[in-house]
Amino acid sequence: TIRNEKIYARGACDDKGQMYIHVKALETMLATHQLPCNVKFLIEGEEEMGCLNIMRFLDDKKNHDLLKSDIVLVSDTGLLSIDQPALPIGLRGIIYFDVEVISANRDLHSGMYGGAVANPIHVLAQMIAALKDKNNHITLPGFYSKVETLTATERAEINTAPFDLAAYKKAIDIAEVAGEKGYTTLERIGIRPSLDVNGIWGGYIEDGAKTVLPAKAHAKISMRLVPQQSAQEIIALFQKHFTAMAPKNVKIKITPHAGGNDPILFNAHTQAMQAGINALEEVWGKRHICTREGGSIPVVAKFKEALGIDTVLMGFGLDTDAIHSPNENFGIYNFFKGIEATIAFYHHYTRLYQ
Repeated sequence: TIRNEKIYARGACDDKGQMYIHVKALETMLATHQLPCNVKFLIEGEEEMGCLNIMRFLDDKKNHDLLKSDIVLVSDTGLLSIDQPALPIGLRGIIYFDVEVISANRDLHSGMYGGAVANPIHVLAQMIAALKDKNNHITLPGFYSKVETLTATERAEINTAPFDLAAYKKAIDIAEVAGEKGYTTLERIGIRPSLDVNGIWGGYIEDGAKTVLPAKAHAKISMRLVPQQSAQEIIALFQKHFTAMAPKNVKIKITPHAGGNDPILFNAHTQAMQAGINALEEVWGKRHICTREGGSIPVVAKFKEALGIDTVLMGFGLDTDAIHSPNENFGIYNFFKGIEATIAFYHHYTRLYQ
């Protein structure tokens, strides 16, 4: 539905609406005889599941001629505000695990066994709590060994992005932010890795009471990785450390999802990036700001690894678009501005080669 100048739908911003910007930009250029170069569309719907099938497709060298291109243009990121364009130069990687703690072969009576048999929910809660210290520093041994240390100048540049902390807290109704000690909110999102519990459950969770000592407890745990960290290395670190943390009175099962995806950092001074900068500045009429995105787009690193192709991330969403939440939305203003900027990108990019 459309109300208050916004499109409301599941995936309105992330990422159906942004994908559709490219369709309408191409349609416009064809209708007005302005298409200045060859274009290939590659659209897939499994990004939130790790892009397993497109990853396999990219790994198969038989498909490389079909995908041959000079640059990839992706819209799956956002603006800093409705009037401040941004061009991301980096994405965090992601790894994701299902973990299971098992104590007994069945749920037990808490009167007959409580206090004598390990409660897997208690054990899992203690293990998860131990994954961070009092400064919200992740405790996996070796986790930070390859995390780059940015200079004071680089950190200052990141913090030049317009950011209203009070508005940020108000928008999501929190009293205070949290995160790794010694870093700003923008730094915590853009240049530092993170670890989050995405879900946790076990035992009896229905209405009323049931005096049960559960046999199993479950959690979903993800980590966002920053440049130089390897998804495969951190997966191995986590599996080894989390297993070693478990007391002998429980068994542990860890299942990684989708193999993990590496972070990526782009050169901000290539011709393709300059075309993106020029397009945004033409359409918005003001200087862009380079950012590092806290999210992950798994296929972007794969384009570089398998095809050797860089990606320009030119997105048009806002933090207020409620992605992954009820009432996800995408502003009509952003939608049309995105079409303009996409058309401008094609023209600026091809001019650089003339």
